[in-house]
Amino acid sequence: MRIVEVIADRKHAKTLAGMAKFYGAEDYWWGGDGADGRCSIRMLVPDDRRQAMIDSLQDLFKANDRARIVVQSIDAVLTHEGHADQDVKEEKSKTVAATREELYSQIAKGAQLDSNFLVLTFLSTLVAAIGLVENNIAVVIGAMVIAPLLGPNIALAFATSLGDKELTWRAFKTNGAGIGLSMLISIAIALILPIGLDSPEILSRTNVDLGGVVLGLASGAAAVLSLTTGLSSTLVGVMVAVALLPPTATLGMMLGTGRWEEALGAFLLLVVNIVCVLLSAKVVFLLKGVRPRSWTDRNRAKQSMAIYLSLWAVLLALLIAVILIRAAGWHAAW
Repeated sequence: MRIVEVIADRKHAKTLAGMAKFYGAEDYWWGGDGADGRCSIRMLVPDDRRQAMIDSLQDLFKANDRARIVVQSIDAVLTHEGHADQDVKEEKSKTVAATREELYSQIAKGAQLDSNFLVLTFLSTLVAAIGLVENNIAVVIGAMVIAPLLGPNIALAFATSLGDKELTWRAFKTNGAGIGLSMLISIAIALILPIGLDSPEILSRTNVDLGGVVLGLASGAAAVLSLTTGLSSTLVGVMVAVALLPPTATLGMMLGTGRWEEALGAFLLLVVNIVCVLLSAKVVFLLKGVRPRSWTDRNRAKQSMAIYLSLWAVLLALLIAVILIRAAGWHAAW
Protein backbone atom coordinates (compact mmCIF):
# COMPACT_ATOMS: atom_id res chain seq x y z
CA MET A 1 0.00 0.00 0.00
CA ARG A 2 1.18 3.52 -0.84
CA ILE A 3 -0.02 7.08 -0.42
CA VAL A 4 -0.75 8.69 -3.78
CA GLU A 5 -0.88 12.46 -3.41
CA VAL A 6 -2.25 14.60 -6.22
CA ILE A 7 -1.73 18.36 -6.35
CA ALA A 8 -3.88 19.97 -9.02
CA ASP A 9 -6.21 22.87 -9.80
CA ARG A 10 -9.23 23.14 -7.51
CA LYS A 11 -11.63 22.40 -10.38
CA HIS A 12 -10.47 18.76 -10.38
CA ALA A 13 -11.48 18.15 -6.74
CA LYS A 14 -14.68 16.22 -7.46
CA THR A 15 -13.02 14.18 -10.19
CA LEU A 16 -10.17 13.17 -7.89
CA ALA A 17 -12.58 12.19 -5.11
CA GLY A 18 -14.50 10.06 -7.59
CA MET A 19 -11.30 8.39 -8.78
CA ALA A 20 -10.34 7.59 -5.19
CA LYS A 21 -13.63 5.75 -4.74
CA PHE A 22 -13.56 4.10 -8.17
CA TYR A 23 -10.08 2.64 -7.72
CA GLY A 24 -10.81 1.34 -4.23
CA ALA A 25 -8.70 3.68 -2.13
CA GLU A 26 -8.80 2.57 1.50
CA ASP A 27 -9.16 6.21 2.54
CA TYR A 28 -8.56 9.71 1.18
CA TRP A 29 -8.30 13.16 2.71
CA TRP A 30 -7.80 16.73 1.59
CA GLY A 31 -4.77 18.86 2.34
CA GLY A 32 -6.51 22.16 1.78
CA ASP A 33 -6.29 24.83 -0.91
CA GLY A 34 -3.14 26.72 -1.74
CA ALA A 35 -2.67 30.39 -2.63
CA ASP A 36 -1.97 29.40 -6.25
CA GLY A 37 -5.45 27.93 -6.73
CA ARG A 38 -4.39 24.32 -6.37
CA CYS A 39 -5.60 21.75 -3.85
CA SER A 40 -4.16 18.45 -2.73
CA ILE A 41 -5.69 15.07 -2.04
CA ARG A 42 -3.97 12.09 -0.48
CA MET A 43 -5.25 8.59 -1.16
CA LEU A 44 -4.33 5.36 0.58
CA VAL A 45 -4.16 3.02 -2.43
CA PRO A 46 -3.72 -0.79 -2.40
CA ASP A 47 -0.84 -2.16 -4.44
CA ASP A 48 -3.00 -3.99 -6.96
CA ARG A 49 -4.90 -0.78 -7.83
CA ARG A 50 -2.04 1.73 -7.80
CA GLN A 51 -0.77 1.29 -11.37
CA ALA A 52 -4.25 1.65 -12.89
CA MET A 53 -4.94 4.76 -10.82
CA ILE A 54 -1.63 6.39 -11.73
CA ASP A 55 -2.22 5.65 -15.42
CA SER A 56 -5.64 7.34 -15.23
CA LEU A 57 -4.20 10.31 -13.38
CA GLN A 58 -1.52 10.73 -16.03
CA ASP A 59 -4.18 10.64 -18.75
CA LEU A 60 -6.20 13.27 -16.85
CA PHE A 61 -3.29 15.66 -16.42
CA LYS A 62 -1.27 14.94 -19.58
CA ALA A 63 -1.82 18.52 -20.82
CA ASN A 64 -1.57 20.15 -17.39
CA ASP A 65 1.90 21.18 -16.26
CA ARG A 66 0.61 22.47 -12.92
CA ALA A 67 -0.44 19.03 -11.67
CA ARG A 68 1.85 16.82 -9.63
CA ILE A 69 1.51 13.14 -8.68
CA VAL A 70 3.59 11.98 -5.72
CA VAL A 71 3.84 8.37 -4.54
CA GLN A 72 4.94 7.86 -0.92
CA SER A 73 5.73 4.64 0.92
CA ILE A 74 4.24 3.91 4.35
CA ASP A 75 5.32 1.68 7.21
CA ALA A 76 2.03 1.35 9.08
CA VAL A 77 -1.47 2.77 9.39
CA LEU A 78 -2.69 3.01 12.97
CA THR A 79 -6.34 2.63 13.92
CA HIS A 80 -8.08 4.71 16.56
CA GLU A 81 -7.02 2.09 19.11
CA GLY A 82 -3.37 2.57 18.23
CA HIS A 83 -2.96 -0.76 16.46
CA ALA A 84 -1.59 -1.22 12.98
CA ASP A 85 -4.27 -1.61 10.34
CA GLN A 86 -4.71 -5.32 9.56
CA ASP A 87 -4.94 -4.69 5.79
CA VAL A 88 -1.57 -2.94 5.82
CA LYS A 89 0.03 -5.74 7.85
CA GLU A 90 -1.30 -8.32 5.42
CA GLU A 91 0.00 -6.38 2.44
CA LYS A 92 3.37 -6.01 4.11
CA SER A 93 3.59 -9.78 4.40
CA LYS A 94 2.84 -10.19 0.70
CA THR A 95 4.91 -9.40 -2.34
CA VAL A 96 4.87 -5.66 -2.95
CA ALA A 97 4.40 -4.82 -6.61
CA ALA A 98 6.12 -1.60 -7.63
CA THR A 99 4.51 0.55 -10.30
CA ARG A 100 6.16 1.36 -13.58
CA GLU A 101 6.97 4.87 -12.39
CA GLU A 102 8.48 3.68 -9.13
CA LEU A 103 10.64 1.18 -11.00
CA TYR A 104 11.75 3.82 -13.48
CA SER A 105 12.80 6.19 -10.71
CA GLN A 106 14.82 3.48 -8.99
CA ILE A 107 16.33 1.71 -11.99
CA ALA A 108 17.24 4.84 -13.97
CA LYS A 109 19.68 5.78 -11.20
CA GLY A 110 21.77 2.78 -12.17
CA ALA A 111 22.23 4.18 -15.68
CA GLN A 112 23.50 7.54 -14.50
CA LEU A 113 27.03 8.19 -15.76
CA ASP A 114 28.56 10.64 -13.31
CA SER A 115 31.67 11.10 -11.18
CA ASN A 116 30.31 8.86 -8.43
CA PHE A 117 29.85 5.95 -10.84
CA LEU A 118 33.35 6.39 -12.29
CA VAL A 119 35.01 6.72 -8.88
CA LEU A 120 33.20 3.63 -7.57
CA THR A 121 34.25 1.69 -10.67
CA PHE A 122 37.86 2.86 -10.27
CA LEU A 123 38.03 1.94 -6.58
CA SER A 124 36.25 -1.40 -7.00
CA THR A 125 38.62 -2.36 -9.82
CA LEU A 126 41.62 -1.68 -7.58
CA VAL A 127 40.06 -3.72 -4.78
CA ALA A 128 39.19 -6.56 -7.14
CA ALA A 129 42.68 -6.64 -8.67
CA ILE A 130 44.30 -6.82 -5.23
CA GLY A 131 41.94 -9.56 -4.11
CA LEU A 132 42.46 -11.60 -7.27
CA VAL A 133 46.24 -11.35 -7.21
CA GLU A 134 46.48 -12.13 -3.48
CA ASN A 135 43.86 -14.90 -3.77
CA ASN A 136 41.80 -13.20 -1.06
CA ILE A 137 38.14 -14.16 -1.55
CA ALA A 138 36.93 -11.69 1.10
CA VAL A 139 38.50 -8.78 -0.76
CA VAL A 140 37.08 -9.99 -4.08
CA ILE A 141 33.59 -10.18 -2.55
CA GLY A 142 34.05 -6.64 -1.25
CA ALA A 143 34.80 -5.46 -4.79
CA MET A 144 31.70 -7.27 -6.07
CA VAL A 145 29.49 -5.42 -3.61
CA ILE A 146 31.08 -2.03 -4.35
CA ALA A 147 30.94 -2.42 -8.13
CA PRO A 148 28.08 -0.51 -9.79
CA LEU A 149 28.19 -2.48 -13.05
CA LEU A 150 24.97 -4.42 -12.45
CA GLY A 151 22.85 -1.26 -12.48
CA PRO A 152 23.38 -0.27 -16.14
CA ASN A 153 22.53 -3.79 -17.32
CA ILE A 154 19.26 -3.91 -15.37
CA ALA A 155 18.48 -0.42 -16.68
CA LEU A 156 19.15 -1.61 -20.23
CA ALA A 157 16.74 -4.54 -19.88
CA PHE A 158 14.12 -2.24 -18.33
CA ALA A 159 14.52 0.46 -20.99
CA THR A 160 14.16 -1.98 -23.88
CA SER A 161 11.06 -3.43 -22.20
CA LEU A 162 9.49 0.03 -22.36
CA GLY A 163 10.93 0.95 -25.76
CA ASP A 164 12.60 3.95 -24.08
CA LYS A 165 15.37 4.95 -26.49
CA GLU A 166 16.78 7.68 -24.26
CA LEU A 167 17.22 5.39 -21.25
CA THR A 168 18.51 2.61 -23.51
CA TRP A 169 21.26 4.87 -24.81
CA ARG A 170 22.13 6.06 -21.30
CA ALA A 171 22.38 2.47 -20.09
CA PHE A 172 24.56 1.45 -23.05
CA LYS A 173 26.84 4.44 -22.50
CA THR A 174 27.17 3.90 -18.75
CA ASN A 175 27.77 0.17 -19.14
CA GLY A 176 30.43 0.73 -21.79
CA ALA A 177 32.14 3.44 -19.75
CA GLY A 178 32.21 1.27 -16.63
CA ILE A 179 33.57 -1.83 -18.32
CA GLY A 180 36.02 0.20 -20.40
CA LEU A 181 37.39 2.06 -17.36
CA SER A 182 37.74 -1.16 -15.39
CA MET A 183 39.63 -2.82 -18.25
CA LEU A 184 42.00 0.14 -18.72
CA ILE A 185 42.82 0.23 -15.01
CA SER A 186 43.45 -3.51 -14.81
CA ILE A 187 45.63 -3.41 -17.96
CA ALA A 188 47.66 -0.58 -16.41
CA ILE A 189 48.04 -2.57 -13.19
CA ALA A 190 49.40 -5.57 -15.11
CA LEU A 191 51.81 -3.41 -17.14
CA ILE A 192 53.14 -1.32 -14.27
CA LEU A 193 53.25 -3.65 -11.27
CA PRO A 194 55.26 -6.89 -11.05
CA ILE A 195 52.41 -9.22 -10.13
CA GLY A 196 51.72 -12.90 -10.60
CA LEU A 197 48.52 -14.02 -12.30
CA ASP A 198 48.39 -17.67 -11.34
CA SER A 199 46.28 -17.48 -8.18
CA PRO A 200 43.19 -19.73 -8.05
CA GLU A 201 40.90 -16.69 -7.84
CA ILE A 202 42.25 -15.36 -11.15
CA LEU A 203 42.33 -18.69 -12.94
CA SER A 204 38.73 -19.43 -11.90
CA ARG A 205 37.69 -16.34 -13.91
CA THR A 206 39.33 -17.61 -17.11
CA ASN A 207 36.92 -20.46 -17.65
CA VAL A 208 33.14 -20.75 -17.92
CA ASP A 209 30.85 -23.76 -18.17
CA LEU A 210 27.11 -24.36 -18.47
CA GLY A 211 26.77 -23.94 -14.72
CA GLY A 212 27.88 -20.33 -15.16
CA VAL A 213 25.13 -19.82 -17.74
CA VAL A 214 22.48 -21.12 -15.34
CA LEU A 215 23.91 -18.94 -12.56
CA GLY A 216 23.78 -15.85 -14.75
CA LEU A 217 20.19 -16.47 -15.80
CA ALA A 218 19.02 -17.12 -12.25
CA SER A 219 20.84 -14.09 -10.86
CA GLY A 220 19.45 -11.74 -13.49
CA ALA A 221 15.93 -12.92 -12.73
CA ALA A 222 16.54 -12.54 -8.99
CA ALA A 223 17.80 -8.99 -9.47
CA VAL A 224 14.62 -7.91 -11.26
CA LEU A 225 12.37 -9.72 -8.77
CA SER A 226 14.14 -7.97 -5.91
CA LEU A 227 13.36 -4.62 -7.51
CA THR A 228 9.77 -5.30 -8.54
CA THR A 229 8.85 -6.77 -5.16
CA GLY A 230 10.53 -4.06 -3.09
CA LEU A 231 13.12 -6.45 -1.60
CA SER A 232 16.11 -4.51 -2.96
CA SER A 233 18.36 -5.70 -0.13
CA THR A 234 18.72 -9.02 -1.96
CA LEU A 235 20.58 -7.17 -4.71
CA VAL A 236 23.75 -7.52 -2.65
CA GLY A 237 23.54 -11.28 -3.01
CA VAL A 238 22.90 -10.94 -6.74
CA MET A 239 25.98 -8.73 -7.12
CA VAL A 240 28.10 -11.44 -5.55
CA ALA A 241 26.49 -14.28 -7.51
CA VAL A 242 26.81 -12.76 -10.96
CA ALA A 243 29.77 -10.42 -10.47
CA LEU A 244 30.82 -8.52 -13.59
CA LEU A 245 33.89 -6.79 -12.19
CA PRO A 246 36.23 -9.73 -11.37
CA PRO A 247 36.12 -11.18 -14.92
CA THR A 248 36.59 -7.67 -16.31
CA ALA A 249 39.64 -7.09 -14.11
CA THR A 250 40.97 -10.54 -14.99
CA LEU A 251 40.48 -9.83 -18.69
CA GLY A 252 42.40 -6.57 -18.43
CA MET A 253 45.30 -8.07 -16.49
CA MET A 254 45.57 -11.01 -18.89
CA LEU A 255 45.60 -8.65 -21.86
CA GLY A 256 48.25 -6.52 -20.14
CA THR A 257 50.56 -9.52 -19.79
CA GLY A 258 49.82 -10.99 -23.22
CA ARG A 259 48.15 -14.17 -21.98
CA TRP A 260 45.63 -14.36 -24.79
CA GLU A 261 44.10 -17.77 -24.07
CA GLU A 262 43.25 -16.83 -20.48
CA ALA A 263 42.04 -13.43 -21.65
CA LEU A 264 39.64 -15.14 -24.06
CA GLY A 265 38.24 -17.24 -21.22
CA ALA A 266 37.72 -14.17 -19.01
CA PHE A 267 36.08 -12.34 -21.90
CA LEU A 268 33.73 -15.26 -22.50
CA LEU A 269 32.75 -15.33 -18.81
CA LEU A 270 32.08 -11.59 -18.81
CA VAL A 271 29.93 -11.71 -21.94
CA VAL A 272 27.99 -14.75 -20.67
CA ASN A 273 27.18 -12.95 -17.42
CA ILE A 274 26.02 -9.81 -19.22
CA VAL A 275 23.89 -11.63 -21.79
CA CYS A 276 22.32 -13.90 -19.16
CA VAL A 277 21.42 -10.94 -16.93
CA LEU A 278 19.89 -9.04 -19.86
CA LEU A 279 17.91 -12.02 -21.15
CA SER A 280 16.50 -13.21 -17.82
CA ALA A 281 15.79 -9.64 -16.69
CA LYS A 282 13.77 -8.97 -19.85
CA VAL A 283 11.80 -12.18 -19.40
CA VAL A 284 10.92 -11.26 -15.81
CA PHE A 285 9.90 -7.73 -16.83
CA LEU A 286 7.68 -9.30 -19.49
CA LEU A 287 6.09 -11.73 -17.04
CA LYS A 288 5.55 -8.96 -14.48
CA GLY A 289 3.64 -6.96 -17.08
CA VAL A 290 6.02 -3.99 -17.20
CA ARG A 291 4.92 -2.00 -20.25
CA PRO A 292 4.26 1.62 -21.26
CA ARG A 293 0.99 3.41 -20.54
CA SER A 294 -0.15 4.57 -23.99
CA TRP A 295 -1.13 2.33 -26.91
CA THR A 296 1.47 3.87 -29.23
CA ASP A 297 4.26 3.36 -26.71
CA ARG A 298 3.10 -0.19 -26.06
CA ASN A 299 3.28 -1.02 -29.75
CA ARG A 300 6.81 0.37 -29.93
CA ALA A 301 7.77 -1.51 -26.76
CA LYS A 302 6.51 -4.81 -28.24
CA GLN A 303 8.82 -4.34 -31.21
CA SER A 304 11.73 -3.46 -28.93
CA MET A 305 11.00 -6.44 -26.68
CA ALA A 306 10.88 -8.85 -29.62
CA ILE A 307 14.10 -7.52 -31.14
CA TYR A 308 16.15 -7.55 -27.96
CA LEU A 309 14.80 -10.85 -26.67
CA SER A 310 15.74 -12.45 -29.99
CA LEU A 311 19.16 -10.78 -29.93
CA TRP A 312 20.04 -11.91 -26.41
CA ALA A 313 18.68 -15.42 -27.02
CA VAL A 314 20.76 -15.82 -30.21
CA LEU A 315 23.86 -14.46 -28.47
CA LEU A 316 23.36 -16.87 -25.58
CA ALA A 317 22.98 -19.80 -27.97
CA LEU A 318 26.23 -18.81 -29.70
CA LEU A 319 28.02 -18.45 -26.36
CA ILE A 320 26.83 -21.89 -25.24
CA ALA A 321 28.13 -23.33 -28.49
CA VAL A 322 31.53 -21.69 -27.91
CA ILE A 323 31.60 -23.00 -24.33
CA LEU A 324 30.90 -26.55 -25.50
CA ILE A 325 33.49 -26.32 -28.28
CA ARG A 326 36.13 -25.02 -25.84
CA ALA A 327 35.28 -27.79 -23.36
CA ALA A 328 35.54 -30.45 -26.09
CA GLY A 329 38.87 -29.05 -27.25
CA TRP A 330 40.22 -28.94 -23.71
CA HIS A 331 39.26 -32.57 -23.05
CA ALA A 332 40.75 -33.62 -26.40
CA ALA A 333 44.02 -31.91 -25.52
CA TRP A 334 44.20 -33.99 -22.38
